[in-house]
Amino acid sequence: MGNKLEGKIAVITGATSGIGLATAKRFVSEGAYVFITGLYQKEIDESVSEIGKNVSGIQSDVSNLADIDKVYDVIKDQKGHIDILFANAGIIQFAPLGEISEKHFDQIFDIDVKGLLFTVQKALPIFQDGGSIILMASIGASKGSANLSVYHAAKAAVRSFARSWTLNLSTRNIRVNAVSPGPIDTPFVNRALNDQQTQQFLQNAVKATPMGRMGSPDEVAKAVSFLASDDSSYITGIELFVDGGTAQI
Repeated sequence: MGNKLEGKIAVITGATSGIGLATAKRFVSEGAYVFITGLYQKEIDESVSEIGKNVSGIQSDVSNLADIDKVYDVIKDQKGHIDILFANAGIIQFAPLGEISEKHFDQIFDIDVKGLLFTVQKALPIFQDGGSIILMASIGASKGSANLSVYHAAKAAVRSFARSWTLNLSTRNIRVNAVSPGPIDTPFVNRALNDQQTQQFLQNAVKATPMGRMGSPDEVAKAVSFLASDDSSYITGIELFVDGGTAQI
């Protein structure tokens, strides 16, 4: 791979598996130094070992604002600034209208919306002008689902953030974009469903995908890397779909 991110300092939240981990590997391979965060120290340590070089791990729950402060305090002490932020941490949970609980709503919005918002806002004091912020959205922001209305609403909020924050940060030449994956082969859904439900969900997702297959985490990581690099220097405020055509046809 090239050195498109040579000398850049990057932060990726929720980077101990799936798309976050694949993106951390790609960022490092392209020359960046990466700070990854995750909920569990054991998983962080394993991911840091797997990535191998130019990486540090920090335990953090993005729904806890004190944890976010801790992350940026560490980065400020060690590197002084940030050039790239991939706000990736999120959860998915299933519940149809009529069975949505307050806990269900709060858990999704605390992590996928509030956590993402403050992950970005609290980074700004040490964020380099001219840097790049990438938000993890989803094709769910453009689709309906009988069992995912709260999750999809959360991702619609993320898409909206990218539009507004593009305007907020334009004077600093900080670009803000959203990436929206479709069906990707990661452990993401498995955490919310049992094995049988997961298989059924994924089969249905593949059937709805024009390319007829799941995407890989690295295919999303390539898109995130593009948005992080100067290759996308005149791109801001967009939603980049990495979905095999699911939301396009």
